[in-house]
Amino acid sequence: MYIESVPNRNSPPAILVRESVRIGARIVKRTVANVSHLPEHCIDVLRKALRGETLVEPSSAFDKIDDRFHGGCEAVRIAMRQIGFDSLLDSRRSRKRNLVIAMVVMRILNPKSKLATTRLWSAYTIAEDLGLSDADEQELYSAMDWLLAQQARIERKLAARHLHDGCHALYDLSSSYFEGGKCPLARRGYSRDGKPGKLQVNYGLLTDGLGCPVCISVFPGNATDSSTLPSQLTKLRDDFGLSSVVLVGDRGMICQKQIDSIAEQDGLAWITALRSQKVKHLVAEGAVQIGLFDDRNLFEITHPDYPNERLIACKNHELAHRRARIRESLLAATEAKLQKVKDAVVREKRPLRGAAKIALRIGREVNRHKVAKHFELDITDTTFEFRRKHQQISDEAALDGIYIVRTSLSSEQSSPADTVRDYKSLSRVERAFRTIKTTDLAIRPIHHRTEDRVRAHIFVCMLAYYVQWHMQRALQPMLFADEMTDEQKAQRDPVAAAKRSPTALDKVSTKKLNDGTAPHSFRTLLCDLSRIVRSTCRIRGTDTQGATFQITTSRSPPQQRVMELLAAIRPYPVR
Repeated sequence: MYIESVPNRNSPPAILVRESVRIGARIVKRTVANVSHLPEHCIDVLRKALRGETLVEPSSAFDKIDDRFHGGCEAVRIAMRQIGFDSLLDSRRSRKRNLVIAMVVMRILNPKSKLATTRLWSAYTIAEDLGLSDADEQELYSAMDWLLAQQARIERKLAARHLHDGCHALYDLSSSYFEGGKCPLARRGYSRDGKPGKLQVNYGLLTDGLGCPVCISVFPGNATDSSTLPSQLTKLRDDFGLSSVVLVGDRGMICQKQIDSIAEQDGLAWITALRSQKVKHLVAEGAVQIGLFDDRNLFEITHPDYPNERLIACKNHELAHRRARIRESLLAATEAKLQKVKDAVVREKRPLRGAAKIALRIGREVNRHKVAKHFELDITDTTFEFRRKHQQISDEAALDGIYIVRTSLSSEQSSPADTVRDYKSLSRVERAFRTIKTTDLAIRPIHHRTEDRVRAHIFVCMLAYYVQWHMQRALQPMLFADEMTDEQKAQRDPVAAAKRSPTALDKVSTKKLNDGTAPHSFRTLLCDLSRIVRSTCRIRGTDTQGATFQITTSRSPPQQRVMELLAAIRPYPVR
């Protein structure tokens, strides 16, 4: 007997169980049963049984004794191979190089402490593939020491890839807090983590114009932004061998003192912005005429206080409206607080008395929303009055949304619109800090005690971001990310708030891609890849090592597309 599929005109074919019988000299077919109603997998089993094949339930043939996450490890390693990450660390294979590679992979997939990372070796295939299953945390610390000794050489390689004479380099400073206080770098300073009571370390990230990281420098926690800039200029000129470069930094980074220092070095140009007090001064003396913003949102001016510089005045009208709404809400909230104090002063039962006590109570409330400067307070032993400073509020509101970009570049080197775009590209460094500091790469809190280990830990996080940066660009078609090219972004209004493209908005609204699959964030896409596992199985009834075998989960179509997109990564951006 056998299974035969018989065409049935416009209907699905009939699946019949038939046998061949001899009638005289002829062999004819005889239908034994019609099994068209059975599911396809049942028909397949019946077909194999009729062929005489031995059918065994998988669960009765072998035991699955171990599962390890493989999909995410494979994806990161594909990206690493495409960007030449292994040779970037060292041209020669070594155990220490493999340990660093494994730390970077785990930092992307599941960032933990070094001790916790070694505890997770058995749950991922990366340690098995690199021959590191027996590595402990002491080996990781040793590999970090090795990596720190290679940092300068690695950063020179990255600079050769991504920086060139005449390029734009973005630089900004951030900080992360410590747990403990024995590290010499641990200092109290301006906390960007919102933890002013914690010791912290500062680190400055230098990237190319696209935001791809090139090098990272570590400073004591009390270092100011501008004090870290000279070391970056030295790197650009001496370490990276660049004779000309345009450095882009925020108004706190490239201050007047640093501008004077840069002016003494040939080939260095800069783009930054004026502080708010200097903007206010230019508006007050009429150098910036606010009325010009009625029919445009940027224009170029010159001023004798800024010789050999170009000033581009900009006004973001949307930002101005938003700041006006926020200011009004904060003023109203502060008035409500002050009114409670006033009610306490005039109440009949146990009124608040004494100028000192009233002032103390006011001090707890008046600057909670940082608008105390806009209120005039009259305090006596028995009375309290407050009122808004309307003229001061109006003067501040007139500057809402206005900022001034300053640069040493000539108009032939950079148009006003391009100069503003280049300054706003600092948001790419801020995006890097968000990725490094949050759950993506989890640089904080820092637990290391020695200065070298802190530097190595931060460098590992930067290398992880370098790999993730390339992965995210390659996977944009599968993410909620905007797929606009750099050329398309250059055509947008440089002052107005950046808006998503129609394609990106369609992803958000429909939660669907063109092929009908669901878009992801980078983190959820990694979670989806974690469903690809490598299983170790053992034939039931045996205990010998030779009786085990491994099987890896087949990729789904979306998972296969992830691997294909990563395999198409170019080694580094073409200039």
